[in-house]
Amino acid sequence: MTRLVLASASPARRTVLRKAGIEPYVHVSGVDEDAVQATLGPRATPHHVVTELARAKAAAVVPALPADIVADAVVIGCDSMLLLDGELQGKPHTADVARARWRSMAGRSGTLLTGHCVIRVHDGRPVGESSADSATVVHFGTPSGDDLEAYLDSGEPMQVAGAFTLDGLGGWFIDRIEGDPSSVIGIGLPLVRRLLGDVGVGIAELWTASPDPA
Repeated sequence: MTRLVLASASPARRTVLRKAGIEPYVHVSGVDEDAVQATLGPRATPHHVVTELARAKAAAVVPALPADIVADAVVIGCDSMLLLDGELQGKPHTADVARARWRSMAGRSGTLLTGHCVIRVHDGRPVGESSADSATVVHFGTPSGDDLEAYLDSGEPMQVAGAFTLDGLGGWFIDRIEGDPSSVIGIGLPLVRRLLGDVGVGIAELWTASPDPA
């Protein structure tokens, strides 16, 4: 049976896959995202940046997997960043940065870019690769001052791209989106389906259980 390996510690990505009938094998890449971006140079487009970050994460995981997994697996790496005013925004990490970002994007729209890379592994070696990114327009609401401070106090926005979530507390402050919701959460099922097809893997081959209802 082909195993799906998720090169991410994101519980949101894991939940998306579980709800879609796949129990992923999780192996965190440990890639230094800043170092990867530095190698791309200032002329790299936002789409190229998120896709290359996803590729770096997937590629880093392949040689570290146990033998029983790399006998037949697909490794998926993902990276999400918010494009606002021509600049990419990753995880804010601190409340001060998250607060400034929310004050900047409240009542406005940004584009959430999510890079995906799928690497097919057979008998311990990569035999196929496909990558692309998805773009979803996010229309932000304007939280009150008290609500914003409470959101910051929750800790949620500090470790997510763009300082917001769609599937958590941040969902209260998203007015609407244009595009794929699963991509905003962190792993776009429609795009992953196409990338898996590129490397010769069908979705049904990866189903490990009935979809998680909630």
